[in-house]
Amino acid sequence: MSIPVPHQPLPLGGRHIVLGLSGGIACFKSAELVRELTRAGASVQVVMTEAACQFITPVTMQALSGQPVVLSQWDAREPNNMAHINLSREADAILVAPASADFIAKLAQGRADDLLSLLCLARPHAAADQPCPLLLAPAMNREMWAHPATQRNAVQVVADGATLLGPGSGDQACGEVGDGRMLEAADLRDELIAFFQPKLLAGKRLLITAGPTFEAIDPVRGITNLSSGKMGFAIARAAQEAGAQVTLVAGPVHLATPRGVRRIDVRSALQMHDAVLPLASANDVFVATAAVADWRPAAAPGEKIKKDGSGAVPAIGFTENPDILAAVARLPDRPYCVGFAAESHDLARHAREKRLRKNVPLIVGNLGPATFGRDHNTLLLVDADGERELATADKLSLARELVREIAQRLGRRA
Repeated sequence: MSIPVPHQPLPLGGRHIVLGLSGGIACFKSAELVRELTRAGASVQVVMTEAACQFITPVTMQALSGQPVVLSQWDAREPNNMAHINLSREADAILVAPASADFIAKLAQGRADDLLSLLCLARPHAAADQPCPLLLAPAMNREMWAHPATQRNAVQVVADGATLLGPGSGDQACGEVGDGRMLEAADLRDELIAFFQPKLLAGKRLLITAGPTFEAIDPVRGITNLSSGKMGFAIARAAQEAGAQVTLVAGPVHLATPRGVRRIDVRSALQMHDAVLPLASANDVFVATAAVADWRPAAAPGEKIKKDGSGAVPAIGFTENPDILAAVARLPDRPYCVGFAAESHDLARHAREKRLRKNVPLIVGNLGPATFGRDHNTLLLVDADGERELATADKLSLARELVREIAQRLGRRA
């Protein structure tokens, strides 16, 4: 069975973003950032300082954004000659990337001697009905970022309502290495998408397992399954976007850790069990997405099992692995438990039976052969009241829908 791939929604569809560029070599990343934002569905209006124009041309940014770049507060194209007002009133958010040390200092002091700082100051930041958020992506030399004045200014702009995205750490254009790099374009895109997600799990702690486990037969062979971990990683990202503090216990997969998520890597079912159990009671929700092996070899020799040409097949004895979900569900101060059932047939029946057997309030069922390794899925929610399907979609969209469902259930339980 294959899952039909539906049209994937644009996560920034309908959003209008003012992208500000202050002076810095990281302006070269802003070109790719415009492409990432527009691919995600946003319309982008670029505003550049005079210093930014020394690093990248307005022609480039206009070609990528499809809109004329605004450079001056005296731009006569505005009928009322008030670009700083019009731009900030039309925007769903202002993102300054790169935000130089000088620009952050301006904002901290409330100075507005160019269009970009002027529109940041003039944005509706205290309006209850339609505020315009300000997000800053710092970009500077590591010593400049670490300087006490910059650190004071960063604290001040956050206190004044701005959100800092980064900075990152690594190689810098000057040849030094350290904190101060502007985040990559894809990271800033994801941060902006996350910013707009409702904070339904603010203040909550989630523990999530993801991926397969690997049960060693000998030092070079083992038993595993086809789980890619994509669904679990998507849930971790969606929960973090929703404001939760997320710990992800991951089996052997090659997936990037979602930003802001604490990751613990394990290999076997026993290792996953030993990682999860001490943490479970400190969390509000446990989501057992991992495809944990039910059995493991009772004994694994220290050397590779060799065939001798006789045709004899080695006898491998198996023993049952601990049931991680059931063990968490038995804790006296257990979190809200969500299990996953990856089945090959009779999905609803097996999911119902698993919910009762594990004694958990919610089981999420899916057909393993139809989703393992793929980017899309179809989920079946099974609880004491019955069943409800979440229609086929990309795994991140489904993860966000599942997070909304969990948040609602936590609210009802409270």
